[in-house]
Amino acid sequence: MSGIIDKYRGGMDSMEDTLEIGILRYDGAQAAAVLGMTDLLTAAAGIARQRHGVSHPLRVSHWTRATGKRTPERVFSSDPVSLGDRPTVIVIPPGLGDPLPEREARYYADWLRSEHSKGAGLCSICKGAFLLGETGLLAGRTVTTHWSYEEHLVSRFPDINVNTDRLIIDDGDILTAGGVMAWIDLSLILIERFLGPTIMVETARAFLVDPPGREQSYYSAFSPRLNHGDDAILKVQHWLQATG
Repeated sequence: MSGIIDKYRGGMDSMEDTLEIGILRYDGAQAAAVLGMTDLLTAAAGIARQRHGVSHPLRVSHWTRATGKRTPERVFSSDPVSLGDRPTVIVIPPGLGDPLPEREARYYADWLRSEHSKGAGLCSICKGAFLLGETGLLAGRTVTTHWSYEEHLVSRFPDINVNTDRLIIDDGDILTAGGVMAWIDLSLILIERFLGPTIMVETARAFLVDPPGREQSYYSAFSPRLNHGDDAILKVQHWLQATG
């Protein structure tokens, strides 16, 4: 989140304005991730306010497609009294089922690209990387998604570098996370960046979750590539699978 992250990197001592983390509630978004992130981030704001005297340091909002409108609208805010014009960061949660159809994805992609051009940081989790990829902002970048979607993401967006050994890849203005439950790690990273490491640790302790630091390679199963075009190697691969 180039510029945005740097502005608030010092934690709560650097706070100048209320931060808004917007979560995109697109059709098929996993409700558990949307609500879980909302709870975790809102709890962190409460810890910052109650234990450290920081007044309204962070709010969480939900954004979804609005009938008859060209851009998504805010349909929920954890702090409706002090609404800003736009979110500081937009998170694309994991999705259930197939990625969004191209027409639906384009609606959100246009808005995401516009908000990014105005300074918003963008984040994706798991299959949310497919929607983020539609913006064109991932071209030439290294990103992550769930390890089982790596080949699908590469084939759909060949100009993206994908590293599914990593659970979190922070590329400044864009942050990607792999795995359905990686919303916990992403939330804690955002809390650390915007509210400071002390509040992040206190939040993790309250929810009995580990601070960020895991890697996706700990969990992924080995899945050899079979589309390389070398018949001799392919024959050996099939033999190994049959006899393994």
